[in-house]
Amino acid sequence: MQRIRLRYTKRGRLRFTSHRDFQRAFERALRRSDVPMAYSAGFTPHPKVSYAGAAPTGVGSEAEYLEIALAQTRDPEQLRLLLDASLPTGLDVIEAVEAHTSGLADRLQASVWQLRLDGVEPEAARRAVAVFLAADSVEVQRNTKNGIRSFDCRAAVTRLEVVDAADAVGAAEARDTKAAESGADAPDDHACAILRLVVRHLTPAVRPDDVLSGLHATADLAPPVPAAVTRLAQGPLDEESGTVTDPLAPDRDAVAVPAGSA
Repeated sequence: MQRIRLRYTKRGRLRFTSHRDFQRAFERALRRSDVPMAYSAGFTPHPKVSYAGAAPTGVGSEAEYLEIALAQTRDPEQLRLLLDASLPTGLDVIEAVEAHTSGLADRLQASVWQLRLDGVEPEAARRAVAVFLAADSVEVQRNTKNGIRSFDCRAAVTRLEVVDAADAVGAAEARDTKAAESGADAPDDHACAILRLVVRHLTPAVRPDDVLSGLHATADLAPPVPAAVTRLAQGPLDEESGTVTDPLAPDRDAVAVPAGSA
């Protein structure tokens, strides 16, 4: 049995697809591409697909991951091309590597997020970020299926900064899509702050909207329109640099350095 790990995106209007919607679309793509899937045992066999760290509905992403198990060996790049062609534009399979290691889900320790705050001046965002980072803890509340839950969102944030619009990834696309969906004009580009943050994957999970709630609670920062949120990366967290590294690198390295070599 061969295992293949895939990196895929959620772009444009496809960011509104739920994880269940993506699962259905991906399983259809597997059938269209005639992928020789391995199946689970039992009365209702299912294709062996493992999803890891899915982004919330309404959030764009450049770094979603899953793993599939095949009954026959296939070239990862050819498989990627077939699956990418069978999925709608926006759900794009951009990387495929053969799995030579275990524990992909365990490597997804943190995410890099980008938040576009239309209607917020960058200087106001910088002041709010400084107040948030200076706090020892920031209590926020979230409505869950078990009721209102309070938790500290500050401990999960290892980096938070305001970046130049020129450094933003896909921000213009997210803004234009948001305007098209709402039927409203795009917000004034002269008032736009873009935040870049690194968030640890803790329990309870701290989401970008929790950090926005924390910025509101500590510095009264309240964007006039919903933020356009994009996950730029997820993977192992380098404690020294505070950066998030590539979770597929160990599998690539295993191919580059054959087993048994010095």
